[in-house]
Amino acid sequence: WELLLFIVLGCLGGLAGATFNGANRRLTVLRAKWVRSKGARALEAVFVAFLCSVVMYVIPSLWTKCTPKPQSQVTWTQQEKDIVEELVRFKCKEGEYNEVASLFFTDSDTAIKQLFHFREAGFREAFSSSSGSQTFSSLAIATFYLPYTILACITYGIAVPSGLFVPSLLSGAALGRLVGHLLHRLDAQSGTFADSGTYALVGAAAGLGGMARMTISLTVILLEATGNVQNLLPLMLALMAARWVGNVFNHGLYDIHIRLKRLPYLEEELPHIAEERAATAAQIMSPEPRSLPPLAKVGDVYDVLRACRHECFPVVKDPETDRQLLGTILRRTLCMTLYHRAFAPPGQDPHSRPDLKTRALSPLLSSAIFERAYPRYPKAEEIVISDADRDCWLDLRPYADTAPFTVQDCASVQRTYTMFRTLGLRHLVVVDADNRVKGIVTRKDLDEPTLDERLGWVDDLDLESYQHEAHPSTMARFSV
Repeated sequence: WELLLFIVLGCLGGLAGATFNGANRRLTVLRAKWVRSKGARALEAVFVAFLCSVVMYVIPSLWTKCTPKPQSQVTWTQQEKDIVEELVRFKCKEGEYNEVASLFFTDSDTAIKQLFHFREAGFREAFSSSSGSQTFSSLAIATFYLPYTILACITYGIAVPSGLFVPSLLSGAALGRLVGHLLHRLDAQSGTFADSGTYALVGAAAGLGGMARMTISLTVILLEATGNVQNLLPLMLALMAARWVGNVFNHGLYDIHIRLKRLPYLEEELPHIAEERAATAAQIMSPEPRSLPPLAKVGDVYDVLRACRHECFPVVKDPETDRQLLGTILRRTLCMTLYHRAFAPPGQDPHSRPDLKTRALSPLLSSAIFERAYPRYPKAEEIVISDADRDCWLDLRPYADTAPFTVQDCASVQRTYTMFRTLGLRHLVVVDADNRVKGIVTRKDLDEPTLDERLGWVDDLDLESYQHEAHPSTMARFSV
């Protein structure tokens, strides 16, 4: 029956995580609006560091109660004895410790161990000396939990390398141990409930699950950390409850920041708006991409590279008249050929040469040259092209991918999305029934905000009629 209490603790962790994520999201939006320059971000980091230092020193200073250190027991392990030695005296007499300072002034992993391993089967502000077992009081844990969580929310997002894995574990452990204390107080210490350290473990899982919304991986990590298979079911139930409750209010914190930064992360499932609209690839693609012929002048290629930031270019018969797809070529390949001047001298139109089908027009770069340049390929801005070089010819055929992945313009977004994500593509060329290039699909075209912009114009009232209208390219395939 105590599993129900672990589920309730998981729900509390989900609520705390949702509150944390919502507050941090609003704070991140304000940062993006007001803290933009490098100097401002550096000053913000200094201010937050100063604020954390002041708060973490003032709060333990205001805690004037000194607690006697627990007396070593025969049944204690060496790890438990070492944890007792980590307790911080801070303005207390020899043999006593400051409860709040012991949580603030120690490393996070040490504080977590103290919350996990200090044995207690009941609630008392300070155990009597005769019992030989003393622990953190509920008021001390609450005094630590609230400011620590607020400072963690403020700190995450500043211009310093930081994470929330250990802070979430620590704050969740404090919440879980606090719940364990309250349960033992209601039970008058009759031993009905599990040890408060067990509630600290489940609370740590709930706190981290409520913030990150991960379940299976966190269960495995915490189970391996404890080495006790009996904790498997409580951890699973608490993590699932934390995830479900948190998802009612918002997404996980990492997902929130991915969306705020507009990173093109593709979820496993297609966004709902694309399924509701029954859209096609032609409606979400970037139309009329920059294309190149198999034999191009250096000046034309250089101008295309400087005019756009595209990473892939379709190679077609003629960009103006005949856009039949012949292959694709990457931006770094073009930059490498221009940087190493692997192009033919200017002259008459090479299309009339009899050996054009068997020999390359321009010198070829070996794969070793590309390997040595990886990953710092030259940029278009670093390449110098003279007026005489602009009339030289560049043969793209040896470097082009002649069998690129393509999708028909009438293909559904579901098929396009699944194909793009499953194959791990960066570019997907959209062609019509005659294999002519119509557009190109990248990650930016498939992320949820972009799909909302391109498909959100359909009114929900007209959705039924819209779904029955076939794309023109689909109708043109049939002769009636």
